[in-house]
Amino acid sequence: MKGNIIAGLDIGSTAVRLVVGQKTANEAGEQLQILGAVTVPAEGINRGVVNSIEDATSAISACLEKAERLIGVPLANVWVGINGPNLKCEKSRGVVAVGRSDNEITEDDVNRAIEAAQALSVPPNYEILHVIPVKFSVDNQEDIKDPIGMTGVRLEVETLIIQGFSTQIKNLTKAIYHTGLEINDLVLSPLAAAEVVIAPKQKELGAALINIGSATASLAVFEEGELLHAAVIPIGSEHITADVAIGLRCPINLAERIKLEYGSSVSQQFTKKDEVDISELLKEENVSEESMVISKKYVAEIIEARVEEIFDKIDNELKKIDRSGMLPAGVFLIGGGAKLNDIVETAKNRLRLPACLGVNKNIMLAIDKVNDINYLTALGLAVWGNQLTGRGKKGAKLNWPGGGLAGKGLEKIKDWFKSLIP
Repeated sequence: MKGNIIAGLDIGSTAVRLVVGQKTANEAGEQLQILGAVTVPAEGINRGVVNSIEDATSAISACLEKAERLIGVPLANVWVGINGPNLKCEKSRGVVAVGRSDNEITEDDVNRAIEAAQALSVPPNYEILHVIPVKFSVDNQEDIKDPIGMTGVRLEVETLIIQGFSTQIKNLTKAIYHTGLEINDLVLSPLAAAEVVIAPKQKELGAALINIGSATASLAVFEEGELLHAAVIPIGSEHITADVAIGLRCPINLAERIKLEYGSSVSQQFTKKDEVDISELLKEENVSEESMVISKKYVAEIIEARVEEIFDKIDNELKKIDRSGMLPAGVFLIGGGAKLNDIVETAKNRLRLPACLGVNKNIMLAIDKVNDINYLTALGLAVWGNQLTGRGKKGAKLNWPGGGLAGKGLEKIKDWFKSLIP
């Protein structure tokens, strides 16, 4: 059983989540069965970046212990999501001559072309996380999905290269290695979440996944089945809460409750007469004031301003790739920040696109808890790991995004980390 266990670890700024699955064989072939999901409060992590290795290690250890108690099997390795405002995304092309004398393109030619595309100047403090082949061209024929078996002299590949900040990657991996876990690979969080949220047909048409976390909002844009662009914006739902706390001059824990229970990102639906007495909330949150009446319109105006800023920044990212208002399958919102009332309406208006809350579409689950919008990234990481390990047996599947390319860098980090241990 131990060899069939696949775990996805999503390390966020407010919570560390772990989803554990197991490969099971049935009439339909191998399937991933989810065994359990756990969450613990995060410590030592801010905006997806580790700022205290000791605190981060203890939070990950607590999550690991909770998961092992739940499933009754020790976990050895995990697929880890990486997220942070320092991620960079750029295009690169690689060209090679076809090796065989009969000019038939083999897997080796494709790998050489992808390697050639990696020969771009990476800044000294960055390293490559994913190299994702977007499309190939053979001689003058363009937009080829899978060139293996075709005939040609010159093979060209257009790739999307995602680079991560080296120190951020080292600190994150160090915190995980301290818990005794091995890392299978680092995966860009919105890329993994899209595996369970966006259907293949929608990826073909053009769709975007927006993960609104507590400190960052991350974006992954897909078209023709491939990743087109990815970005991380350093604004999240905790900024909305902070705005409410300043606007109402109330404690941050009370501001969070007001935001979720009475807040909305559409202020037009309220009038100045829409007021609510929050005496009950004051008692529950142990705030010393006797009573407090708030204007729903005022709270909604505060929230609306910040939510519109998040979507405007996302729209700016879409403008960079000429897809502003041009994704037929629309946007899918996930993450804790997407639980805000009326946020889908604001997304539709600001992005001029169809919008909905992301739900798990691509994997059958027996545990309802895992379908929660907060668990979709960790679930996506487990599915990502399942597909990549399955791929190893059946032979490489070209259109699978950038699998295992962070692995080489991870080996270096692992060796470096082991050299530090006395």
